[in-house]
Amino acid sequence: MHKKSLAELARDLKAKKVSSEELTRAFLERIERFNPKLNAFISVLKDSALAEARASDKRIAAGQGGPLEGLPIVHKDIFCTEGVRTTCGSKMLDNFVSPYDATVVERLKKAGTVLLGKANMDEFAMGSSNETSFYGPVKNPWDETRVPGGSSGGSAAIVAARLAPAATATDTGGSIRQPAALVGATGIKPTYGRVSRYGIVAFASSLDQAGIITYSAEDAAMIMRVMAGHDERDSTSVDKPVPDYVAGLGESVKGLRIGVPKEFFDKGLDAKVAAAVQDAIGVYKKLGATVQEASLPNFWLSVPTYYVVAPAECSSNLARFDGVRYGHRCTDPMDLTDLYMRSRGEGFGAEVKRRIMTGTYVLSAGYYDAYYLKAQKTRSLIRQDFLEAFKQVDVIMGPTAPGTAFKLGEKTDDPITMYLNDIYANGVNLAGLPGLSIPAGFVDGLPVGLQIIGNYFDEGRMLAAAHQYQRETDWHLRLPKNYEN
Repeated sequence: MHKKSLAELARDLKAKKVSSEELTRAFLERIERFNPKLNAFISVLKDSALAEARASDKRIAAGQGGPLEGLPIVHKDIFCTEGVRTTCGSKMLDNFVSPYDATVVERLKKAGTVLLGKANMDEFAMGSSNETSFYGPVKNPWDETRVPGGSSGGSAAIVAARLAPAATATDTGGSIRQPAALVGATGIKPTYGRVSRYGIVAFASSLDQAGIITYSAEDAAMIMRVMAGHDERDSTSVDKPVPDYVAGLGESVKGLRIGVPKEFFDKGLDAKVAAAVQDAIGVYKKLGATVQEASLPNFWLSVPTYYVVAPAECSSNLARFDGVRYGHRCTDPMDLTDLYMRSRGEGFGAEVKRRIMTGTYVLSAGYYDAYYLKAQKTRSLIRQDFLEAFKQVDVIMGPTAPGTAFKLGEKTDDPITMYLNDIYANGVNLAGLPGLSIPAGFVDGLPVGLQIIGNYFDEGRMLAAAHQYQRETDWHLRLPKNYEN
């Protein structure tokens, strides 16, 4: 059952070959068996999941229910879930039980999904390896001595190990695409504004975007069809019609104009990964797509720009966690200053503190123009590069990450090297474009991801391109050896 895609499971439920309760019990059993090795969950919701599954079975029996009725799912622990602990991977929110649902949670619940639990993540979504979580690092199912990527590493590991057929995720600077690539899953980050951010604990508000990690592009299309759409509770949500992504999957890639930025294949990219990505692009050529060189001349500025803009916004967003208004409070404070200092000092981890300090510095009166203002101007140049490229091509393709999954602890003492792991992803967030990563081969037994970047609100074309590739290849069907049964 765990080897079937979300689409196959939906068909089985509809045909009454399996009940939602049987499906839920099967995945809960796998979670119980494998999660101690992976540490991919912060919360497992066994009792409520079974209750939801039984309710779904009644709706199915009555011929009712939503488009995802009875299908198990996991939410990244950054999404507020009513009556359920929402920690954001931080001691600061260790005891926070949300009084309401995020819009994404609300829409997937209304569609009939069954919530199995909440996925582990880098603290406040800050990290590229899922090693900054207060609840400990997540392991990569393909090699448990390696990271699954971050910050949605828990969601990615859950899907790769088949502990759930799908898991929600968020992407601020590559946090859906990079972990999807490192574990061999399919992950999509929609256009900024396509999916509501209401109820997502904010990291960097102009960059954060919710998405999904699944086995395949077809599964991602099924969930995107439900998640996407205008939400008046999010002022950055765009009021634009949502296409039927599933119906569009059959669109041929014949004549698709693919741009391959030369800057993506410069030094810093592992040669074997480069070869795997070029082979994947070669599949598109055989299917009738045209491939041409593209140029993103300011691409090299993406990482430094991101690491000014994102920390600036995080220093502002996280100011609310002071032990008074929100979050962990220290015991027996001597005075108000001691309360603030010790609450924040005890509640936040090292990476979060590093980014708050950086953000506070670049926003300070003496350095605002030199850093933050300059970064915003550079951001405009990066966006303009993409717009120029999309005058010539329909999609842009390249590697998702510069290498395969690295060893746990290998880069924790070197933040700059860690930050460079998102070098091919950061620019997409700065420009607000949609991006998608699909499995495209293996290097030394570890998955490699192909990144597909689309124009604004062109998720349908990206999903169709990914689906056509997955009809020709079987990389997305492969399971880590220790999780096959």
